[in-house]
Amino acid sequence: MSKLNNKVPLVIMPEEYEITYTAVNSYENWVHDAYWQFLIIPMENESQHDVEIEFSNSLNTHTEYSINGYGFKTIRVHPRKKFKEISFEANFKFKKEKVDPYNFALDLDNTFGYQKLEELEFRINFEQFLKFTSFTRLPKLDERLFSFDTSVSIFENLKALNHWTYEHILFKSGVTEVGTLLQDILFNKQGVCQDFSHLFCALARENGIPTRYVSGYLNQNTGFFGDSQMHAWAEAYIPQIGWKGFDPTNDILANTSHIKVCHGKDYNDCSPLRGVIYSQGKNKTSHAVKVQSQQ
Repeated sequence: MSKLNNKVPLVIMPEEYEITYTAVNSYENWVHDAYWQFLIIPMENESQHDVEIEFSNSLNTHTEYSINGYGFKTIRVHPRKKFKEISFEANFKFKKEKVDPYNFALDLDNTFGYQKLEELEFRINFEQFLKFTSFTRLPKLDERLFSFDTSVSIFENLKALNHWTYEHILFKSGVTEVGTLLQDILFNKQGVCQDFSHLFCALARENGIPTRYVSGYLNQNTGFFGDSQMHAWAEAYIPQIGWKGFDPTNDILANTSHIKVCHGKDYNDCSPLRGVIYSQGKNKTSHAVKVQSQQ
């Protein structure tokens, strides 16, 4: 008599995430007019879905939603009355599928990939992510900081660049500002995730790889380095594979712990908060982000 196989197939359920974003802006004098744009909503893609959005502000000002030039949803706030303080709170709930960063064939033809990088059509199609910007422009040096080894795959070179960037900069908060350029990062060899990502993008582009700057959140419960507010990493386009995420701050590939909000050429395209304030005197701003997940 044969025995029945009672084994139940293993089903990997998506993680349920909840992110709370808060900001408080205080001003010395009355603000008579103000405009804000928030780029903080987790995007919907193949690994992130069922995104629920709650957003409020202390002045009960009407909230508008719009789409930016790269196709990402933004939140716009324009108070209709004067104020000296305003606070914002956003709550996002969504589901995140398990992400395997190695879910592609590794036995690829290296020659094809490097030939593709040289094709005019390829360079035209990816022109905006091959260009150097103020944040991704390297200082003039006698030789390249990092050159690809064409005897190995583009993917292996990008992993090596990820590690090189991780080794070359010490993660340290408070030593750089939003506008800090690469020449200062390379001189001081300290910075935060934004600086790691700009350097990775610059060196990948210098080697002919279309690369985009990514802004999002990081589940730091797994022990990764990252900003206490929002995280940054990079995505590089590899022929035959597509866009792959690299996190040079942690020397890893982007995985389930990385929650993407948007991408662009650099930080300027992905700034979480933009604003125009009509007031005089000093002001103070504070932000906080809390990321929670459960299976």
